[in-house]
Amino acid sequence: MNKVITSLFFVAAMFAGTTVLAQSNSDFNDKVTFGLKAGINSSNVYDEKGEDFEGDPKIGFVAGGFVGIPLGEFFGIQPEVLFSQKGYSRSGRILTQDYEFKHTTNHLDIPIQLQIRPIPALTILAGPQFSYIVSKKDELKIGGNTTGNVEDFDNKNLRKNSLGVVGGLDINISHLVIGARVGWDLQDNKGDGTSTNPRYKNRWVQLTAGIRF
Repeated sequence: MNKVITSLFFVAAMFAGTTVLAQSNSDFNDKVTFGLKAGINSSNVYDEKGEDFEGDPKIGFVAGGFVGIPLGEFFGIQPEVLFSQKGYSRSGRILTQDYEFKHTTNHLDIPIQLQIRPIPALTILAGPQFSYIVSKKDELKIGGNTTGNVEDFDNKNLRKNSLGVVGGLDINISHLVIGARVGWDLQDNKGDGTSTNPRYKNRWVQLTAGIRF
């Protein structure tokens, strides 16, 4: 995961030195823009209080739209509305059988990010994100048998709304936007805290490609 982010920052630095790209994107710095994007999340869960639970990363889909609102030559605001799949996976053995488990949560994510544009070809973004769980799906495969909707965390007090933070960068190539984000939930899934089941938070790396109008 860290290698992916390092590579993206290296690519961004290469684009930052390209004068042609800077000239071709200068007209986007002084007007409101709209865009669509899609890509993937590599997500997992964590528990900051040390519950005895560890998941494996899971790949999910993300897609939505964004708006760029300039606040001057180098700053702006970028709200987004995204359908975003998160979750985790696990695998191992139960008695003599191999098993695979996938937990998928479908979210409506609304990040509101500050834009910093040192050059037109590069936008640095960071800000809070509001998330709402639309649905969830659990899938358990043991041997050759697959069972759907199996609860891993039988949490009746699941928090459906959560607040998190996101940050990353966009590489701007004319109307094409290549984005990378990292994000963390600030609130766990336990609602008012009465549940005795493991509490967890999402964390993810997001890679997207889009078009800006």
